[in-house]
Amino acid sequence: MTEKLIIIGSGPAGHTAAIYAARAELKPLLFEGRVPGGQLMLTTEVENYPGFPSGLMGPEMMEQFKKQSERFGTRMIADDVVHVDFSVHPFVVKTADQTYLSESVIVATGATAMWLNIPGEKEYGGRGVSACATCDGFFFKGKKIIVVGGGDSAMEEATFLTRFAETVTVIVRKEELRASKIMQERARNNPKIEFRWNSEIREITGDGKKVTGVKVFNNKTNETVDHPTEGVFMAIGHTPNTSLFKGILDFDAKGYLKTAPGSTKTNIEGIFAAGDVADHYYRQAVTAAGTGCMAAIDAERWLAGRE
Repeated sequence: MTEKLIIIGSGPAGHTAAIYAARAELKPLLFEGRVPGGQLMLTTEVENYPGFPSGLMGPEMMEQFKKQSERFGTRMIADDVVHVDFSVHPFVVKTADQTYLSESVIVATGATAMWLNIPGEKEYGGRGVSACATCDGFFFKGKKIIVVGGGDSAMEEATFLTRFAETVTVIVRKEELRASKIMQERARNNPKIEFRWNSEIREITGDGKKVTGVKVFNNKTNETVDHPTEGVFMAIGHTPNTSLFKGILDFDAKGYLKTAPGSTKTNIEGIFAAGDVADHYYRQAVTAAGTGCMAAIDAERWLAGRE
């Protein structure tokens, strides 16, 4: 059986594409991956998505997305895609156990949190080192912790963590923050948050069971000091999930999928890209959803043109 449309990814982009495609009678098949829901599953309260004036927790929002996709008939497989072949048509999409064929494909694989790759980071993962304040913040009640990063996500994580922690120290590599003004102000005005500028973590130390401190390098003075802490939260950016498509689809200079201006079309006809896998600039749930809508419309029109 050949599908009309396969969607790879289950974040806001993938599910919005599924909703539009299902309503257009394309009977989409969506691969959720083994960890469904995209980055919103690791997000605290979503306050800037239109239609939810009181805000909504990220996982709860993704559950609503999924229900809406299912309501219109989207079929879902909770498995990872491990290989694609876009040099033939119908296109080939493979999981570890099955091979699927499709007339068109929407890539909505999103992006993943980045790590520093320093000594102690892997060793103490889940034992004081985390990239998800929502998942782990509760375990740091009354403790002194660190957040690494200077962008919106770092400010959001730091502000959220003050609900639990005694103090939050933000380690910033430069002398200024990249975060939006509203996020900066929120963090700067929080009495529990302090900043260490021109600073980089070089090592995470512990007692073998849990984190006890970090070695912080000042890139202006070249000094390294020991900073005691019980938790380290990484918020340093994201890498697009594009390894499946290397040598197949075109990438931009930052490693994100390239699309034709004003559309979601990739360099291969019938393959479309939506969400954070193709957006290194905005990276918001609402823009991901918007491009998911665009991708579904682009795919529907492309399929109609072939018929």
